[in-house]
Amino acid sequence: MMNWNNFEFNNPGFLWLFIIIPLVAVWYFMMRKKEAANLTIPSLKGFKPDSLLSKLKPILYLLRIVALIAIIIALARPRNVSVSRKIKSNKGIDIVMAIDVSASMLARDLKPNRLEALKKVAIDFVDRRPNDRIGIVVYAGESFTQTPITSDKGIVKRTISELKWGQLEGGTAIGMGLGSSVNRLKESTAKSKVIILLTDGVNNSGNIDPRTATELAKELGIKTYTIGIGTNGMADFPYSRDPRTGKLQFRKQQVEIDEDLLKEIASETEGKYFRATDNTSLKKIYDEIDKLEKTKIEEFKYYNYQEKYRFFVFLGLSFLLLEFILRNTLFKSFI
Repeated sequence: MMNWNNFEFNNPGFLWLFIIIPLVAVWYFMMRKKEAANLTIPSLKGFKPDSLLSKLKPILYLLRIVALIAIIIALARPRNVSVSRKIKSNKGIDIVMAIDVSASMLARDLKPNRLEALKKVAIDFVDRRPNDRIGIVVYAGESFTQTPITSDKGIVKRTISELKWGQLEGGTAIGMGLGSSVNRLKESTAKSKVIILLTDGVNNSGNIDPRTATELAKELGIKTYTIGIGTNGMADFPYSRDPRTGKLQFRKQQVEIDEDLLKEIASETEGKYFRATDNTSLKKIYDEIDKLEKTKIEEFKYYNYQEKYRFFVFLGLSFLLLEFILRNTLFKSFI
């Protein structure tokens, strides 16, 4: 049976031969009278009208044309193709996202604030990494692993969505955040190991020097992408709580990001430094990292061909044989 969904011609160039079909039909139309013998007589009286058999004589040419059509189709090699696919990927990439959760991440230069803007973009990034394992490290004045490296994207996304300020003591310990991330990846057997370190400040606490952590990452072949988040100039920073309502109060402060340190970390580990000054640029940064770090996926396709030309060869030969038999039997007296 012909499966038209997976039908193709292996030699479609032969289909151009269909051009000769109308030429053959025209040729027959022009030559049909010359093929019959002419007899001149003074009167048709005494002759019977044309028999039904003589009127059916054009069937011979129709059979020949149909046979020609079938042979052309056979030459074009019609066939059904079934394709099976097998996807093979390598071990993927192990990624640790080191996220600053200090109080300054509540600054409102990104909407609604830096931390909430980051959470939305980070969750979208996780969704686009189906073949990779991801872990979450959070840091402020200290650091800890919020989620170990895992392939369970549901856990990772839930962890990101639940990030909040106040989990750790105040400060920004970039060295500890980077060090904890390196520690998570040091036993990894993945072909590629990546840290995405995001901060909005300067290293002002912690007992691990950022450059020491950078050297360790470099020795272990861990690439680090660093992101400085915050607008240029002034931004609304939280500075206290209203004693009556408990709500955070904000005031304008100068945005300070140690870009030189972040650039050095990225350069030493063969990563890249980015600056996110608004929601749009933050999203573009994660889009670019997603493009830079691709898991190699191989797709194998297996083709199974079911040749259908034999049917058309048989059909064409059958019509030619039928035409030959009729021409030399039933219609012999008219030729």
